[in-house]
Parts: sequence; C-alpha cells; structure tokens
Amino acid sequence: MAYDARFRVWRGDDNGGALQDYTVAVNEGEVVLDIIHRLQATQAPDLAVRWNCKAGKCGSCSAEVNGRPRLLCMTRMSTFTEDEVVTVTPMRTFPVVRDLVTDVSFNYEKAREIPSFTPPADLKPGEYRMKQQDVERSQEFRKCIECFLCQNTCHVVRDHEDNKNAFAGPRYLMRVAELEMHPLDVADRREMAQEDFGLGFCNITKCCTEVCPEHIKITDNALIPLKERVVDRKYDPIVWLGNKLFRR
Repeated sequence: MAYDARFRVWRGDDNGGALQDYTVAVNEGEVVLDIIHRLQATQAPDLAVRWNCKAGKCGSCSAEVNGRPRLLCMTRMSTFTEDEVVTVTPMRTFPVVRDLVTDVSFNYEKAREIPSFTPPADLKPGEYRMKQQDVERSQEFRKCIECFLCQNTCHVVRDHEDNKNAFAGPRYLMRVAELEMHPLDVADRREMAQEDFGLGFCNITKCCTEVCPEHIKITDNALIPLKERVVDRKYDPIVWLGNKLFRR
C-alpha cells in the first residue's frame, strides 16, 4: 500500500552541510534507493548518490540509514513504520564529496600496499593443486563486494582519523589473511599484518561482521585466525628460541 514517508537526507559537500526534510511517496516492495531516486526525480534533481547495479552486488550505494551502515538498494522500506522518519547520511568514516557520495580512495590506497599472490618460483601454470577445504576457505573472502561498510563501521578508523596511516581496516586485513592462509602462497605475511597493516589495533568487536551484506564472518574466519598466526610468530617462546638459534 502506498503512503507518504518522511525522509531526512544529508545535503552538502566537503565545506559542510545539514540534514534536509522531505516527504516522498513510497510504494509497496520498494527499497531506500528507490525513494532516493524518486526524490531526485521530483524534488531534488541535484542530489548526489552513488549507485550501479541495484542488486546488492556492486557495493556502490553504501550509506548510513538511521545511523546504521547499509546498502541503500538492500534496505527495504518495509523495515520502517509508516510514521517513522528515515534519516539517510553519507558514510561517516570517509570525506564527503557531495551529499551521499564519499571519497573512498583510502581503501584503494590500502589495497595497493598489499603484495599480490606469490606462488613458488618453480610452480608452473597448470600445476596448482589445492584441497577443497582450502578452496572453500578463500571463497568466502572472495564474496566481498567492496562496499566498504566494514571499513566505515570499524571504530579504529571511524573515530580516530590519525590511525588511517597505520591501519588497513577489516576488508584489507581479510585480504592479507586470505593470502596468508593460501597453501600456494609462499610470502610470509604475518609480520606485515602486524607492523604495516595494524592488526594489533583490531580488538575483534565484530562490528565489521555485523554490517557485511555478504554475511562474511570477517572476525571469526579471517581476523582472529590471522591474529593467532601473528602471536605464534612473535610471542611463542619455542619459535623465539628457534629464531635466536637460527640467527647465530
């Protein structure tokens, strides 16, 4: 059943802005992105919003709805009551470009810092062999659509701008974990995870897992196992003694 919804949308740019109130028609079965598009068509033609597939697979329409990081195209209007005010704001962790569009280049910079897959030098194409269990493990991580909602909600970068230089965020620590767990990757990424990408900053609150639209268990299956590998390398007394003897 159609009704008129009250929306509060953030309007502005990197110089500042404010929430503006709108009343927009809602039809049965629609999502928040539908309403934003209707708002553009009827009242605010200059409203900026990033989107592409409208199917929850491109990760483009990330924003915050009533303070929670979400994909606009996957947030159904039936989630809210008809008398509820729906507030849509840009992702808080990243600089605003205009309205609901943010500058997420931080994430691509972190992606470029991670060394790529490194197979054994004598292993030729066509000779790669993996167990099905290892395939399934990395397959979960590859479901990531890079919506950056996990990066946005992680309080390590959300609340502390100065941490961005030393912390890659859950999405890219997950990438490091994927490569470290890969049976054919010969690069040792444990020290890198700790020293270069700030794994020690993560205190496993699972906020990244909670907002992932692909339901990837980022904390349990990537970050915690990576922490365990780093601890074994840095703090295990037997490993420490072996390193000392080896260096001699």
